[in-house]
Amino acid sequence: MTKSLKNLWARFLFQGRGILPTKRLLSAYLVFSLLVILLGSLLEITWSLIITLNVGVILVSLLDLIYSPKKSQLSFRRTITTELERNLSYTVEIEVSNTSEFDLRFFLVDDIPQSFKRPFPLRGEAPRVSASVVTYETNAPVRGKYDIERLYFRYTSRFGLWAKQQTIELVDSVKVIPDLTETKHYLGNAQRFLLYDGSKIRKQQRGVGDFAQIRNYAVGDDPRMINWRQTAKLQEVMTNEYEPEHGKYVTILIDCGRMMGSELAIGNRLEKALEAALTVTAAALQKGDYVSIVAFSKEVKVFIPPAKGMTHLQTILQAVYNLKVDTAESNYAAVLTYLETMQKKRSLLLLFSDVRTFLHEESALVYLQRLRQRHVFLMIGIEDVAILKKANEVPVDVRSAMEKSIAQQQVLIKKKEKLKWEKQGLQMIEAREDKLAVAAVSHYIDIMNRNLI
Repeated sequence: MTKSLKNLWARFLFQGRGILPTKRLLSAYLVFSLLVILLGSLLEITWSLIITLNVGVILVSLLDLIYSPKKSQLSFRRTITTELERNLSYTVEIEVSNTSEFDLRFFLVDDIPQSFKRPFPLRGEAPRVSASVVTYETNAPVRGKYDIERLYFRYTSRFGLWAKQQTIELVDSVKVIPDLTETKHYLGNAQRFLLYDGSKIRKQQRGVGDFAQIRNYAVGDDPRMINWRQTAKLQEVMTNEYEPEHGKYVTILIDCGRMMGSELAIGNRLEKALEAALTVTAAALQKGDYVSIVAFSKEVKVFIPPAKGMTHLQTILQAVYNLKVDTAESNYAAVLTYLETMQKKRSLLLLFSDVRTFLHEESALVYLQRLRQRHVFLMIGIEDVAILKKANEVPVDVRSAMEKSIAQQQVLIKKKEKLKWEKQGLQMIEAREDKLAVAAVSHYIDIMNRNLI
């Protein structure tokens, strides 16, 4: 295919610049040509006259281009959120300003990435000497940073015989970050977030922690915490409320190794781990704790030193939003050695990883036993729903009975290995993918309330 033919084909695909015949012109021209040929066969009109008439029609149709705006009389502006949360819908606005004396009808295609939802081409109208806005909904399933550089615009003349097309340089940069729905839910109402998902903020030991406030007594509160002075003064039962001491250290480790790429119902293990890690981060920062992040696979990919305050959440988000799953296996020994040198203060080590893979890393046990002397270790993984489902189903034939027995064997092996690690004081839990953030926050609060750090 020659270069000119490639350019013409690209023009039909909303790329490049130039003019194109519309369906109206092609249909009218086809009907006219058939009539001329039919009359020519009946009236014995020469082919030269038929060709002349066809060329004349095309030349006359070109006069329609005079009644369309010039490219310099059109301007464009795109309005899009600079940060999009993964798999959430967002509205994008395209403003088309027409300063000419002619109305126009247009089609446009925005240059958003192929992974985004693309409801194109969009149709609209721009009256003369005015501006019109076209909107569309999009969502992004893949995290990362993307540049939207162009807008492909095609508009028709007054009689709709010809269409002018242009490519506009319209640059915007957007970031697709993890879904923060659960994080916002927690920050909005922590107790409701946990209770709604079947957990609760566990009560702390009596007399442990800092005094927080005096509030109305509620069902379930410890009667020993009733403030009798305020109760007598206000004629209402009032109770003292305590909270864990602030300023503890939480180190969150995020595994980006090969097994974290396993697909789930929505996204993969790494996506859920990131969302849960950010929720725990928000919970810890809100309570005044110091949070640091370590992301790793065969080596450390990201390290964020500990800091406190909700502004630190944005620092963490910008550092981890573009993490990808590596094809390499995770090197737990390397990251734990690195952590031993970087985190000197006693802290909660919260590891998001695949439990089954971790259980077979015997070398990691030596490092964890050393870390346990200074830190509290908690590993959180996602349940393998397929194996659990197979282990609990009722067999109907020999094949399904064998599959059930193998699945049960895998479950028992995992329990046995977990028990060996837990005897060393290394706690491991697994949660369903939709409960991962809740389980992580609940265990973090439990550990802090029991003053294990």
